[in-house]
Amino acid sequence: MQSSDAEFDALGRSLPSGAHHYRAFVGPPATYDVVGALQFSLLIALGLREHHTLLDIGCGSLRSGKLFIPYLLPGNYFGIEPEQWLIEEGITRELGHDLIRLKRPTFSNDNFFTLSIFDRQFDFILAQSIFSHTSKAQIRRCLAEAIKVMSASSLFVANYAIGEQDYEGDDWVYPGGVTFTPQSMEQFGAEYGLKMIPIYWPHPHGLSWIVFVRPGNETVVGSLAQNPVQLQQALLVCKRRLEEIEEHPYVKMGMWVRRKLRRLLSPSDGIYPTPRQ
Repeated sequence: MQSSDAEFDALGRSLPSGAHHYRAFVGPPATYDVVGALQFSLLIALGLREHHTLLDIGCGSLRSGKLFIPYLLPGNYFGIEPEQWLIEEGITRELGHDLIRLKRPTFSNDNFFTLSIFDRQFDFILAQSIFSHTSKAQIRRCLAEAIKVMSASSLFVANYAIGEQDYEGDDWVYPGGVTFTPQSMEQFGAEYGLKMIPIYWPHPHGLSWIVFVRPGNETVVGSLAQNPVQLQQALLVCKRRLEEIEEHPYVKMGMWVRRKLRRLLSPSDGIYPTPRQ
């Protein structure tokens, strides 16, 4: 059934990412519901159960919180979001105040990745589309805080945009995005005693999922940690490098000369062997 024009406008579906609307501000409004559902289903697949505690970094307008908060037992959802208006809009438009009173989530408006502000450990930490906008220093700050609130069995689930080069700036980039290499993300984790595991899970905007764990807890990720994911990432980088090489003027000239020589030197000249029939 088609939504009415009024419903369409209320959901901000015609607005660009970053617009001052509770859905558009956190990403493309057209995929608001899908991105939230993918986060919820991923954590369930990784073992999240109602008795676990979850820290949602950059919880925004509760895009995934509207699924996690009803599912988790009262007091087990924690969210960090610098923009208080987003939390308020998410509660009003997506959850309702009665559910908030029943489930008792806890929120912080910290803007410096102070995950330890709640003074407790978490079973799961989630950072959806955070590292696709951060600087290296911000990633390191987040991981330095994460290790403080992770137990031996905790999972830190995140995603990022893979690129051939790392973002070298110092600032948060939004609504634009930044990229990092898989090797750099792995190194960031290692600096704080965490093992990075690439996993396969879809994302409508092409972000790649990873899980940070303490050493010895790698097996908890299970079948989602697949070597083909790492191979696919490496293949993507290689393809991009090959495209760059092929665009180099000297390489293009060499390929042109090779084609000309192949036309001039036929198999009958004896230079190229005649194929067997």
